[in-house]
Amino acid sequence: MSCHRFLVAIAAIATVLVLFAADAHARAGGGFSGGSRGMRTFSAPPATSTAPNTASPIQRSMTQPGSAGAIGQASRPGLFGGGLFGGLAAGFLGAGLFGLLFGHGFFGGMGGFASLLGLVLQIGLIVIVARLLFAWWQRRHEPAYAAAHPATGHAFGGLGGVLAANAPAGEPLTIGKSDYDSFERLLGEVQAAYSAEDLNALRAKVTPEMLSYFSEQLAENASRGVINKISNVRLEQGDLSEAWREGAVEYATLAMRFALVDQTVERASGRTVEGGTPSEATELWTFMRARGGDWLLSAIQQS
Repeated sequence: MSCHRFLVAIAAIATVLVLFAADAHARAGGGFSGGSRGMRTFSAPPATSTAPNTASPIQRSMTQPGSAGAIGQASRPGLFGGGLFGGLAAGFLGAGLFGLLFGHGFFGGMGGFASLLGLVLQIGLIVIVARLLFAWWQRRHEPAYAAAHPATGHAFGGLGGVLAANAPAGEPLTIGKSDYDSFERLLGEVQAAYSAEDLNALRAKVTPEMLSYFSEQLAENASRGVINKISNVRLEQGDLSEAWREGAVEYATLAMRFALVDQTVERASGRTVEGGTPSEATELWTFMRARGGDWLLSAIQQS
Protein backbone atom coordinates (compact mmCIF):
# COMPACT_ATOMS: atom_id res chain seq x y z
CA MET A 1 0.00 0.00 0.00
CA SER A 2 2.82 2.42 0.87
CA CYS A 3 4.45 1.66 -2.49
CA HIS A 4 1.16 2.44 -4.25
CA ARG A 5 0.87 5.78 -2.45
CA PHE A 6 4.43 6.62 -3.35
CA LEU A 7 3.75 5.91 -7.03
CA VAL A 8 0.63 8.10 -6.88
CA ALA A 9 2.71 10.92 -5.42
CA ILE A 10 5.31 10.50 -8.17
CA ALA A 11 2.59 10.58 -10.85
CA ALA A 12 1.01 13.73 -9.41
CA ILE A 13 4.34 15.52 -9.26
CA ALA A 14 5.25 14.41 -12.80
CA THR A 15 1.93 15.74 -14.08
CA VAL A 16 2.62 19.17 -12.58
CA LEU A 17 6.13 19.20 -14.04
CA VAL A 18 4.84 18.28 -17.50
CA LEU A 19 2.42 21.22 -17.34
CA PHE A 20 5.27 23.52 -16.44
CA ALA A 21 7.63 22.05 -19.04
CA ALA A 22 5.23 22.94 -21.83
CA ASP A 23 5.89 26.61 -21.16
CA ALA A 24 9.57 26.51 -20.25
CA HIS A 25 11.86 28.84 -22.21
CA ALA A 26 15.38 30.19 -22.00
CA ARG A 27 15.68 33.83 -20.89
CA ALA A 28 12.66 35.80 -19.73
CA GLY A 29 10.17 35.55 -22.57
CA GLY A 30 12.38 33.57 -24.95
CA GLY A 31 10.27 31.71 -27.50
CA PHE A 32 7.12 32.80 -25.72
CA SER A 33 4.22 34.96 -26.94
CA GLY A 34 1.82 35.68 -24.11
CA GLY A 35 0.33 38.22 -21.76
CA SER A 36 -2.32 40.88 -22.18
CA ARG A 37 -2.51 44.02 -24.32
CA GLY A 38 -5.91 45.28 -23.19
CA MET A 39 -8.46 45.38 -26.00
CA ARG A 40 -5.66 44.83 -28.55
CA THR A 41 -4.49 41.52 -27.08
CA PHE A 42 -5.53 39.53 -30.14
CA SER A 43 -4.76 42.09 -32.84
CA ALA A 44 -1.29 42.11 -34.37
CA PRO A 45 0.93 45.08 -33.49
CA PRO A 46 2.00 47.16 -36.52
CA ALA A 47 5.33 46.20 -38.05
CA THR A 48 8.33 48.46 -37.46
CA SER A 49 11.83 48.81 -38.90
CA THR A 50 13.15 46.86 -35.92
CA ALA A 51 10.54 44.10 -36.29
CA PRO A 52 9.37 44.16 -39.95
CA ASN A 53 7.75 40.73 -39.74
CA THR A 54 4.31 40.10 -38.29
CA ALA A 55 4.52 39.43 -34.58
CA SER A 56 3.58 35.99 -33.33
CA PRO A 57 0.01 36.00 -32.02
CA ILE A 58 -0.61 35.85 -28.30
CA GLN A 59 -0.66 32.14 -27.44
CA ARG A 60 -1.44 32.40 -23.76
CA SER A 61 -3.41 35.17 -22.11
CA MET A 62 -5.85 35.86 -19.31
CA THR A 63 -7.79 38.13 -21.67
CA GLN A 64 -10.51 36.34 -23.61
CA PRO A 65 -11.11 37.04 -27.32
CA GLY A 66 -14.06 39.33 -28.01
CA SER A 67 -14.59 40.39 -24.40
CA ALA A 68 -13.17 43.91 -24.77
CA GLY A 69 -10.37 43.22 -22.34
CA ALA A 70 -12.35 41.22 -19.78
CA ILE A 71 -10.04 38.99 -17.85
CA GLY A 72 -10.16 35.22 -18.25
CA GLN A 73 -8.02 32.31 -19.35
CA ALA A 74 -8.27 32.23 -23.10
CA SER A 75 -5.60 29.89 -24.33
CA ARG A 76 -6.07 26.95 -21.99
CA PRO A 77 -7.92 26.19 -18.77
CA GLY A 78 -4.76 25.47 -16.80
CA LEU A 79 -4.24 23.42 -13.67
CA PHE A 80 -6.77 25.42 -11.63
CA GLY A 81 -9.37 25.98 -14.34
CA GLY A 82 -10.13 29.13 -16.31
CA GLY A 83 -10.23 32.74 -15.32
CA LEU A 84 -7.69 35.13 -13.94
CA PHE A 85 -7.62 33.40 -10.57
CA GLY A 86 -6.85 30.10 -12.27
CA GLY A 87 -3.89 31.58 -14.12
CA LEU A 88 -2.53 33.37 -11.08
CA ALA A 89 -3.00 30.31 -8.89
CA ALA A 90 -0.98 28.26 -11.37
CA GLY A 91 1.70 30.93 -11.41
CA PHE A 92 1.97 31.19 -7.65
CA LEU A 93 1.95 27.40 -7.48
CA GLY A 94 4.95 27.60 -9.78
CA ALA A 95 6.56 30.09 -7.41
CA GLY A 96 5.82 27.79 -4.46
CA LEU A 97 7.18 24.70 -6.19
CA PHE A 98 10.23 26.70 -7.21
CA GLY A 99 10.85 27.50 -3.56
CA LEU A 100 10.36 23.88 -2.51
CA LEU A 101 12.68 22.59 -5.21
CA PHE A 102 15.35 25.18 -4.58
CA GLY A 103 15.31 24.60 -0.83
CA HIS A 104 14.76 20.90 -0.34
CA GLY A 105 13.74 19.20 -3.57
CA PHE A 106 10.48 17.48 -4.19
CA PHE A 107 11.65 14.33 -2.45
CA GLY A 108 13.18 15.96 0.61
CA GLY A 109 11.26 14.43 3.51
CA MET A 110 8.73 12.66 1.25
CA GLY A 111 7.68 9.89 3.58
CA GLY A 112 4.45 8.50 2.13
CA PHE A 113 0.93 9.78 2.32
CA ALA A 114 1.55 12.23 5.16
CA SER A 115 4.16 14.06 3.11
CA LEU A 116 1.89 14.10 0.06
CA LEU A 117 -0.85 15.61 2.23
CA GLY A 118 1.64 18.19 3.42
CA LEU A 119 2.45 19.10 -0.20
CA VAL A 120 -1.27 19.48 -0.96
CA LEU A 121 -1.70 21.74 2.06
CA GLN A 122 1.24 23.88 0.95
CA ILE A 123 -0.29 24.21 -2.50
CA GLY A 124 -3.58 25.26 -0.88
CA LEU A 125 -1.79 27.95 1.11
CA ILE A 126 -0.10 29.23 -2.04
CA VAL A 127 -3.49 29.48 -3.76
CA ILE A 128 -4.92 31.45 -0.82
CA VAL A 129 -1.95 33.82 -0.87
CA ALA A 130 -2.37 34.25 -4.64
CA ARG A 131 -6.03 35.18 -4.17
CA LEU A 132 -5.21 37.73 -1.47
CA LEU A 133 -2.36 39.28 -3.46
CA PHE A 134 -4.44 39.66 -6.58
CA ALA A 135 -7.32 41.21 -4.60
CA TRP A 136 -4.82 43.70 -3.18
CA TRP A 137 -3.43 44.42 -6.65
CA GLN A 138 -6.94 45.05 -8.00
CA ARG A 139 -7.79 47.45 -5.18
CA ARG A 140 -4.54 49.31 -5.71
CA HIS A 141 -5.26 49.87 -9.43
CA GLU A 142 -8.99 50.57 -9.30
CA PRO A 143 -10.74 52.34 -10.86
CA ALA A 144 -8.07 52.51 -13.56
CA TYR A 145 -7.81 48.76 -14.08
CA ALA A 146 -11.56 48.30 -14.11
CA ALA A 147 -11.93 51.06 -16.69
CA ALA A 148 -9.58 49.29 -19.07
CA HIS A 149 -11.02 45.83 -18.44
CA PRO A 150 -14.80 46.13 -18.08
CA ALA A 151 -16.69 42.96 -17.18
CA THR A 152 -18.90 41.65 -19.97
CA GLY A 153 -20.58 38.70 -18.29
CA HIS A 154 -19.66 36.31 -21.11
CA ALA A 155 -16.56 34.54 -22.31
CA PHE A 156 -16.72 35.01 -26.07
CA GLY A 157 -18.34 37.76 -28.11
CA GLY A 158 -19.19 35.86 -31.32
CA LEU A 159 -18.46 37.38 -34.72
CA GLY A 160 -18.88 40.92 -33.44
CA GLY A 161 -16.32 40.24 -30.74
CA VAL A 162 -13.85 38.78 -33.22
CA LEU A 163 -14.18 41.81 -35.48
CA ALA A 164 -13.75 44.13 -32.52
CA ALA A 165 -10.61 42.28 -31.48
CA ASN A 166 -9.07 42.96 -34.91
CA ALA A 167 -9.88 46.68 -34.87
CA PRO A 168 -7.72 49.30 -33.14
CA ALA A 169 -9.18 50.21 -29.77
CA GLY A 170 -8.53 53.07 -27.40
CA GLU A 171 -7.21 56.57 -27.87
CA PRO A 172 -3.75 57.34 -29.32
CA LEU A 173 -1.07 57.97 -26.71
CA THR A 174 2.07 60.08 -27.04
CA ILE A 175 5.25 58.46 -25.72
CA GLY A 176 8.07 60.70 -24.50
CA LYS A 177 11.80 60.25 -23.93
CA SER A 178 11.33 59.41 -20.25
CA ASP A 179 9.00 56.60 -21.27
CA TYR A 180 11.53 55.17 -23.72
CA ASP A 181 14.17 55.34 -21.00
CA SER A 182 11.85 53.38 -18.71
CA PHE A 183 11.26 50.73 -21.37
CA GLU A 184 14.98 50.25 -21.97
CA ARG A 185 15.64 50.08 -18.23
CA LEU A 186 12.88 47.52 -17.72
CA LEU A 187 14.32 45.34 -20.48
CA GLY A 188 17.52 44.96 -18.49
CA GLU A 189 15.90 44.82 -15.05
CA VAL A 190 13.39 42.11 -15.97
CA GLN A 191 16.12 39.94 -17.48
CA ALA A 192 18.37 40.52 -14.45
CA ALA A 193 15.61 39.66 -11.96
CA TYR A 194 14.71 36.54 -13.94
CA SER A 195 18.37 35.49 -14.06
CA ALA A 196 18.65 35.99 -10.29
CA GLU A 197 15.41 34.02 -9.76
CA ASP A 198 14.15 36.98 -7.75
CA LEU A 199 10.35 36.86 -7.80
CA ASN A 200 10.08 39.86 -5.48
CA ALA A 201 12.04 42.01 -7.94
CA LEU A 202 9.96 40.71 -10.85
CA ARG A 203 6.73 41.49 -8.99
CA ALA A 204 7.63 45.20 -9.03
CA LYS A 205 8.33 45.24 -12.79
CA VAL A 206 5.70 43.00 -14.40
CA THR A 207 1.95 42.44 -14.15
CA PRO A 208 0.65 39.59 -11.96
CA GLU A 209 -0.13 37.65 -15.14
CA MET A 210 3.45 37.86 -16.42
CA LEU A 211 4.73 37.04 -12.94
CA SER A 212 2.70 33.82 -13.05
CA TYR A 213 4.31 32.80 -16.35
CA PHE A 214 7.84 33.63 -15.21
CA SER A 215 7.36 31.74 -11.93
CA GLU A 216 6.34 28.65 -13.90
CA GLN A 217 9.50 28.91 -15.99
CA LEU A 218 11.65 29.21 -12.86
CA ALA A 219 9.88 26.22 -11.30
CA GLU A 220 10.65 24.15 -14.41
CA ASN A 221 14.31 25.21 -14.30
CA ALA A 222 14.51 24.24 -10.63
CA SER A 223 12.89 20.87 -11.30
CA ARG A 224 15.59 20.15 -13.89
CA GLY A 225 18.36 21.34 -11.59
CA VAL A 226 19.46 24.21 -13.82
CA ILE A 227 19.66 28.01 -13.67
CA ASN A 228 19.20 30.35 -16.63
CA LYS A 229 21.91 32.98 -16.37
CA ILE A 230 21.41 36.13 -18.48
CA SER A 231 24.06 38.82 -18.72
CA ASN A 232 25.31 41.71 -20.85
CA VAL A 233 21.81 42.75 -21.93
CA ARG A 234 22.09 45.72 -24.28
CA LEU A 235 19.41 47.34 -26.43
CA GLU A 236 20.72 47.55 -30.00
CA GLN A 237 17.66 49.03 -31.71
CA GLY A 238 14.10 49.80 -30.72
CA ASP A 239 11.07 51.65 -31.99
CA LEU A 240 7.45 52.16 -31.08
CA SER A 241 4.89 49.86 -32.68
CA GLU A 242 1.80 51.44 -31.11
CA ALA A 243 0.67 53.26 -27.99
CA TRP A 244 -2.85 53.89 -26.77
CA ARG A 245 -5.04 54.63 -23.78
CA GLU A 246 -8.05 52.63 -22.55
CA GLY A 247 -9.82 54.66 -19.92
CA ALA A 248 -7.21 55.48 -17.31
CA VAL A 249 -4.81 52.70 -18.34
CA GLU A 250 -2.06 53.33 -20.87
CA TYR A 251 -0.34 50.80 -23.13
CA ALA A 252 2.76 50.89 -25.32
CA THR A 253 4.15 48.13 -27.53
CA LEU A 254 7.85 48.40 -28.39
CA ALA A 255 9.86 46.40 -30.91
CA MET A 256 13.30 45.78 -29.42
CA ARG A 257 16.38 44.10 -30.79
CA PHE A 258 18.84 43.41 -28.00
CA ALA A 259 22.12 41.63 -27.40
CA LEU A 260 22.66 39.29 -24.46
CA VAL A 261 24.52 36.27 -23.21
CA ASP A 262 21.98 33.53 -22.46
CA GLN A 263 23.43 30.60 -20.56
CA THR A 264 21.89 27.56 -18.85
CA VAL A 265 24.05 26.06 -16.11
CA GLU A 266 23.72 23.15 -13.70
CA ARG A 267 22.55 24.38 -10.32
CA ALA A 268 24.88 22.12 -8.36
CA SER A 269 28.09 22.29 -10.38
CA GLY A 270 27.81 25.51 -12.37
CA ARG A 271 28.66 23.61 -15.54
CA THR A 272 27.28 25.18 -18.71
CA VAL A 273 24.79 22.88 -20.42
CA GLU A 274 23.45 25.27 -23.08
CA GLY A 275 24.27 28.67 -24.55
CA GLY A 276 26.92 30.94 -23.10
CA THR A 277 27.88 32.81 -26.28
CA PRO A 278 26.73 36.32 -27.24
CA SER A 279 23.49 36.35 -29.21
CA GLU A 280 20.69 38.68 -30.32
CA ALA A 281 16.91 38.54 -29.99
CA THR A 282 14.09 40.63 -31.42
CA GLU A 283 10.82 40.77 -29.48
CA LEU A 284 7.83 43.03 -28.99
CA TRP A 285 7.26 43.98 -25.37
CA THR A 286 4.03 45.62 -24.27
CA PHE A 287 4.01 47.79 -21.18
CA MET A 288 0.99 49.08 -19.25
CA ARG A 289 0.44 51.54 -16.43
CA ALA A 290 -2.33 53.30 -14.62
CA ARG A 291 -2.07 56.94 -15.68
CA GLY A 292 0.65 58.57 -13.60
CA GLY A 293 1.97 55.23 -12.34
CA ASP A 294 4.99 53.11 -13.24
CA TRP A 295 5.22 51.06 -16.41
CA LEU A 296 4.91 47.27 -16.00
CA LEU A 297 5.64 44.56 -18.54
CA SER A 298 2.29 43.06 -19.57
CA ALA A 299 3.05 40.97 -22.69
CA ILE A 300 5.88 39.57 -24.82
CA GLN A 301 5.57 38.56 -28.47
CA GLN A 302 8.15 37.00 -30.73
CA SER A 303 8.97 38.71 -34.02
